[in-house]
Amino acid sequence: MKLIIQIPCHNEAATLAASIADFPRSIPGIDIIETMVIDDGSTDGTELVARELGIQHIVSLKGHKGLAQAFTSGIEEALWRGADIIVNTDGDNQYCGGDIPALVAPIVQNLADVVIGDRQVSTLRHYSAVKRLLHKMGNRIIRLLAKTDIPDAISGFRAYSREAALRTVILTDYSYSIENLIQLSKQKLRIVSVPVSVHTSLRKSRLIKNIPHFLGQQGATIIRTYSTYSPVKVFLAPGLILILLGAAGLAALLWLVRNPHPAHWGVSALSLFFGFLLIMFGIIAELTAVNRKLIITVLYKIKQLEMSRKTGPGNED
Repeated sequence: MKLIIQIPCHNEAATLAASIADFPRSIPGIDIIETMVIDDGSTDGTELVARELGIQHIVSLKGHKGLAQAFTSGIEEALWRGADIIVNTDGDNQYCGGDIPALVAPIVQNLADVVIGDRQVSTLRHYSAVKRLLHKMGNRIIRLLAKTDIPDAISGFRAYSREAALRTVILTDYSYSIENLIQLSKQKLRIVSVPVSVHTSLRKSRLIKNIPHFLGQQGATIIRTYSTYSPVKVFLAPGLILILLGAAGLAALLWLVRNPHPAHWGVSALSLFFGFLLIMFGIIAELTAVNRKLIITVLYKIKQLEMSRKTGPGNED
């Protein structure tokens, strides 16, 4: 069984060595362990440092594409290279490489398809109280929407079976973690969590510029992703509420108000109109979602055929 540990990097020359220092050399049930850096348009010599550290595989992206694209490129490259399990970690030394054996164990034992490292954020003293509270609230929302009991839904320390990696399709440009969790849970894959340790960050997060920016980006990702995979639930409830309000308004005007103002009729009519419109949007979006599921299935089959050739796309190490 082959494990590839992928590290998406953007200007991580100063932290990369520390990030890989405690990577395991051997893991029970794993025959081959290899490391891969996805250099996301770094300008600080990250690629050179990776070569000096003896990283087996280096994927160089043309320009800075962002974390989501770097993650996706790494997954595709690891599959090309015959990985049976893929671990994703960060290049900023946030996650402890010594926890990788625990992360991959459920997959090796065929107990899970995806394993997400739980940072136990509520116990992290170097996280502010506001950050811990927002993490708790956001995590509850994601767990509800994804119908999982994962305690740290946005953790980037993850292990994927080959099957889960083949079924991964990321559409967002910001971050992959939420979309990936919702998407894979909708495909009924087995997703579990294990507790992991974290280091005190060696630098400020580049993903979280500030809390309002982070909340806006993640909130938009949650709404967009859930609307993509469960459109009827998103549009049906608001549509029905508007229809009921409009119908109630018309009933009140007809039976209770003797001389209603024309504006009252207009408000009720608009409520009915937008209610029916939302329901129609939901129906159309649901049909689109069905087509999307078919496309994802076709992509999965194509990937299976391509990866079965076990030939790389030509990246030089």
